[in-house]
Amino acid sequence: MTDAIEMRGVTLRLGQNSFVFDCALPEGAVIGVTGASGAGKSTFLNLLAGFDTADRGQILFHGKDIGHQHPAERPVSLVFQDNNLFAHLDVFINIGLGIHPALKLGDTDRRAITSALAKVGLSGFEKRMPATLSGGERQRVAFARALVRQRPILLLDEPFAALDPSLRRDMAGLLLAMHRDSGNTVVIVSHDADEIRRIADYAIFIDQGRVAVAAPIARFSTGENNSALRQFLRIDES
Repeated sequence: MTDAIEMRGVTLRLGQNSFVFDCALPEGAVIGVTGASGAGKSTFLNLLAGFDTADRGQILFHGKDIGHQHPAERPVSLVFQDNNLFAHLDVFINIGLGIHPALKLGDTDRRAITSALAKVGLSGFEKRMPATLSGGERQRVAFARALVRQRPILLLDEPFAALDPSLRRDMAGLLLAMHRDSGNTVVIVSHDADEIRRIADYAIFIDQGRVAVAAPIARFSTGENNSALRQFLRIDES
């Protein structure tokens, strides 16, 4: 299995907090990033996305250093917990912004938007406004916008945290269906260890600003002889 992303000696200091990340993320996998609150999960994702810039180290995509690229230039799409939809714009335009920020959309782009809405189960929602949608429907719009961007890496920052358990499972199923269709690399941050074990092929445990464990999900789920991970996974130490 080849690596889609490598973080080599990536260091960052934010106020009194320091982070050091070293890991390799397998291509075409669903990769869960988890850990306790404040451990550095969102910082890890922000470095990949380009919202934070490392003080030192390299972030490589297929061997190319992307660590100093602007977020828009990186080979990633993002889905946030709050969906990041513009309330004054309809669903079609919100998705179209993922293709071109100036909405210079051709016929092919318009067809891609319609197709993406169909794939996430929202056919006919083009003219709906975000305020008229349920939480799950807004999340589906965010997924559709990621689909039309056609980037090889999808980053998600706790995208299901605000949803009820049943809807979380539905959205996780949709994410996995999208992944099967695209074959992209998915990096999803979640504080829910059970969710990570359900959906991920590979997982990273961040502890005190470091990658403490990075392993295929079967090994990860054993705790990998790491006491902090075993405690997080609620594995009996006796």
